[in-house]
Amino acid sequence: MNPQELVSHALTLLLAQDVASFAGLWAEDGVLEFPFAAPGYPARVEGRAEVAEYMRGYPDLLQITEITDQVLHQSVDPEVVIAEFGAAGTVVATGQPYRMSYIAVITVRNNEIQRYRDYWSPLAAAEAMGGTQELLSAFPGSTHE
Repeated sequence: MNPQELVSHALTLLLAQDVASFAGLWAEDGVLEFPFAAPGYPARVEGRAEVAEYMRGYPDLLQITEITDQVLHQSVDPEVVIAEFGAAGTVVATGQPYRMSYIAVITVRNNEIQRYRDYWSPLAAAEAMGGTQELLSAFPGSTHE
């Protein structure tokens, strides 16, 4: 599988809410980073096991029903893919609609995700989840202020 195919497969797994398989795409020492992380929210998750733990509760938070506007760009580095996509669905706790745009820069080596930099809006996520505390409470590694 080439890097673009692996990234496309990763998005399919997220849509299917198969977070165990999604986390299984990470290299043992792969990293998930959030460059725009809100205060109290983890900026970095290191290792496949930690990614699996971080993602574990995802299906209980969001029911994603559609990946929209998916565009994958191959960078000049053959191991790096830039993914633009949207996610649409429902916030489980509130029943409110969820729509979020994402851009991710993903490094794939040896058919595994080495680095996934997720450029998303913490403010938009907090609004969708019902507030900052709800967002911070939703994911392991967040601190409660």
